[in-house]
Amino acid sequence: MFNIATIFSNILKIDTIQRQSIIALFWQIAFTAIGFLSTMYFAHTVGAAILGSYFLFLAYYGITSMFMDGGFGGAAIKRISEGEEPDAYFSAYFMLRLVFTITGVLILLLLKDYFSDLNGSGMFVWLLVALLVSMVVGPISTGVSGQGKMGIRNTCEGISNILRVILQVLAIYFGYETGGLAGGMVAGMIGAAIIEFRFFDLHFAPFKWDHIKSLSVFSFWLFLTTSGALVFSQADTVLIGYFMDTEDVGIYRIALQFTSVATFSSYAIRSTLWPRISQWGKANEIYLIEESLARAISYSLLLAIPVFVGGVLLGDHLLNSFYGPEFVQGYYTFVILLAVQIVNVFQYFFTMYLDGLNYPKESFKVTAIGVGANILLNIILIPFMGINGAAIATLATMTLNALLAWQVLSKYMVIRLELSCLLNIVAASVIMGLLIELYCLFMPLSNIWFTVTPVIFGALIYGFLVLKLDRKVCDEMRHIVERVGIGFIWPDWL
Repeated sequence: MFNIATIFSNILKIDTIQRQSIIALFWQIAFTAIGFLSTMYFAHTVGAAILGSYFLFLAYYGITSMFMDGGFGGAAIKRISEGEEPDAYFSAYFMLRLVFTITGVLILLLLKDYFSDLNGSGMFVWLLVALLVSMVVGPISTGVSGQGKMGIRNTCEGISNILRVILQVLAIYFGYETGGLAGGMVAGMIGAAIIEFRFFDLHFAPFKWDHIKSLSVFSFWLFLTTSGALVFSQADTVLIGYFMDTEDVGIYRIALQFTSVATFSSYAIRSTLWPRISQWGKANEIYLIEESLARAISYSLLLAIPVFVGGVLLGDHLLNSFYGPEFVQGYYTFVILLAVQIVNVFQYFFTMYLDGLNYPKESFKVTAIGVGANILLNIILIPFMGINGAAIATLATMTLNALLAWQVLSKYMVIRLELSCLLNIVAASVIMGLLIELYCLFMPLSNIWFTVTPVIFGALIYGFLVLKLDRKVCDEMRHIVERVGIGFIWPDWL
């Protein structure tokens, strides 16, 4: 019944965006499943404090690597995707990345004493190693992304994440703790880059000052916008580490990671759409951009909304069963962050479309307001409300950012939401929630198996309801299944 070669051949025949989104979604699901299992192992083995040190390392890595990229990575993807002198633009970007990284590492060495939290856990050296590795890995991924090979890019990113998890589990098992977690991440980056390089078709070529200038004009605003996005994802972690203990960092980040299940479809769509938006914008095909935005939001909320409902009902039991009793205190943080993921669908797509349409300056202005408010609210709320305050600050400022981005983007294109589809998603989620609540009245969630059962039950109910209520979603899903060559699994009554 299942012929792998035939199925693979059929997948290649699917529309490019759908195909690349399916690949991205597959790897996102695979990594999230493996990541959840490994994090559960880490939580039970080393506890929240060690995980907190590792999460601080990731936060510092994200911030410093952003400065060392300078926004030139996104600018290079933009220019390469336009198809004009891609080799020259890549070469210019590689040179810039090399200079920025070496300069940044030297500055970090001079400021080493100021990173007391990283020095105490031995993470500072690993931070330098990760940055030097990214100096080569980053340009390879940028080149592949710029050429529109997002299926390859997403696959290699999935391989990197899976390698990382495997090596981290082995390191923890042999007692290496924080160093093992950081080293596993670096090794995963290297392994995936080696595979990705086989599909890298760009070459070093002479470039002129005009190439650097072209990258710089776009990268300046993109860098500032990316900086703002990074504040939303990392500033809360750094400030929790400053005002509170690494244990609190661990609990907060576990809650945040757990909410990532709501971003499966959103992540797959975003990583695929960026080069396409750039191409459509260059060709002035605004109607395709408008249609893609409406569908992207609908398909992202297709998962985010029911996950929010299920998380509110079962979150405390899931945190206890999966990670341990010390993480249950993060339940309210978890619920707030689930709401953040819903708002993030709008915020991320609106700012991404502004960048893709070549309006990075406007995107930055919107983000800058949210960044300032985010830092201020975190500083005010964390000392009084702890990790719940950090989550509230993120939700409030991301909502503000989304509203401002909506207002600005609407000047350049018509923003339409598929209201009927969204209403169907909400209706299916509410019914699913009521049935889960009814289940919990009769079946106490006394162990992990009784806790997982309503999750599976709710997912099946929700999937059935959405397909029955929304004919368009049902037809698109059936079309994809048939094109892949496994249409026999689709039930006749749908």
